Order: sequence, then C-alpha cells, then structure tokens
Amino acid sequence: MEKFILGVALGMAGGALLVANNCKLRNLVKKNQEDLMQKAEQYIDKKLEDMQGSSGTDQSEEAEEL
Repeated sequence: MEKFILGVALGMAGGALLVANNCKLRNLVKKNQEDLMQKAEQYIDKKLEDMQGSSGTDQSEEAEEL
C-alpha cells in the first residue's frame, strides 16, 4: 500500500512538472512535492515502528513464559 501511495504521489508531481510552464508554478510544485514526500516518509516510518513495536512485545512475552 505504501509503495502505491508513493508511486501515485511521484506520478502526480512528475505530471505537474511536465505541465508547468511558469517558473513560479514549477517551484510551487517542487515545494509541494517535497512536502508530500516528507509526509509519505513519516507515514512509512510510523508504520515500520508500529510493526517493530508489536513484534518486540510478542518476543518479550515469549521470553517471560520461558
């Protein structure tokens, strides 16, 4: 799912850059693209931390049982 979101975001930004003729508009698109990429990276990092956190608690519970 994350790869799909990232691909869509890159595709939209790339298409907007191709259409943008104005320098100001192009810079605005680049800025928005950077913001979107940061948000996507934060989302993916959060998902990874959640996955690692849940697997870490499972391992600690198994260690306590032994």
